[in-house]
Amino acid sequence: MNFRDCLQLQAAIHPSMQVQDLIKLCYQAAFGAAHIRSDVSAAKSAFREEFLSVPAGGSRLYEWISPDVCRVNLSVWKKNHLPPKWLFNLFILSASKASDGNKTFQQNLQEVQSLIAAGALPVSEEDWDKGLRAYEAGGVHPVHHSSCYRKEEKPAYRVVSGCFVRLFPLLQKMASIPVHEQAGVVAIDGRAASGKTTAARRLAEITGAGVVHMDDFFLPPELRTTERFSQPGGNVHYERFLTEIVPHLRSPQPFSYRRFDCSKMDYGELCHVKSAEWHIVEGSYSEHPSLGDYMDIRVFMNIDSKNQMERIRKRNGDKAAELFASRWIPLEETYFRACQIQEKAEIFL
Repeated sequence: MNFRDCLQLQAAIHPSMQVQDLIKLCYQAAFGAAHIRSDVSAAKSAFREEFLSVPAGGSRLYEWISPDVCRVNLSVWKKNHLPPKWLFNLFILSASKASDGNKTFQQNLQEVQSLIAAGALPVSEEDWDKGLRAYEAGGVHPVHHSSCYRKEEKPAYRVVSGCFVRLFPLLQKMASIPVHEQAGVVAIDGRAASGKTTAARRLAEITGAGVVHMDDFFLPPELRTTERFSQPGGNVHYERFLTEIVPHLRSPQPFSYRRFDCSKMDYGELCHVKSAEWHIVEGSYSEHPSLGDYMDIRVFMNIDSKNQMERIRKRNGDKAAELFASRWIPLEETYFRACQIQEKAEIFL
């Protein structure tokens, strides 16, 4: 889907779009929510007031306005009982990711003009030319929706970066689990280079969760035996995970654990997990059967073999990629098959 496709879809969903609304869409598709960075406090107050006032309802949680940007519907977010602070965090995080979109903005305006000329948008060429000239006289700047659009469409949304959208099913699942007296736990397992660490980091930014990394539980030298590596998932120190992590995961209180440093082949610095309503355990072998059902939600992250190796080469270099291909990936695949990790997952990313 390209911007042209998104533009036509928006026109079909919202037939009351005027020149001003088309310019606003072009601006948001290019700049996201960058303009709110100048006053986050005011943005938070406005969000709180609007979220309280909108009715819960609707079915379309988000609408793409470009391949990289979407509008998240406040009413549907509210209907799904998703915490408003999560959506505001998404909004702010998206604003921080915005870049200089002047070139994209001009390209978007040209796409609008092309579709209007083809009769594919509900605006005349004369009105577009007149409205665009009036807008450009004030320089590039954000605009409000037209009064007609506000009356007919009743827009209530926040602009969010598209990179977060794949996490929405997981956020909805998390929101359905009560975490008032004890912390909730998400385990993110999956193939090497599938994005587990990135997903965990983004979830932590959105929800305020504490994160535990399975990479910190590589085997110490004395346990790296042929017999151990012959066991499905045997190349992780699950015994230490059971004693240093599992007893703390349900507590909302902060805790610490030892990190195994492979560069030194010894234990390194302490890792501190902050006080939080949710804890996320990310990494291969995080759903090993020997660890028990410590989690509320099992996630599996997938990636095809071609993209997997491309990512590993880019991230780790050619020499490390060869080791992944010959040793670590086959061990992972054996673990996935023997323990049915993918089959047991509730959420797939």
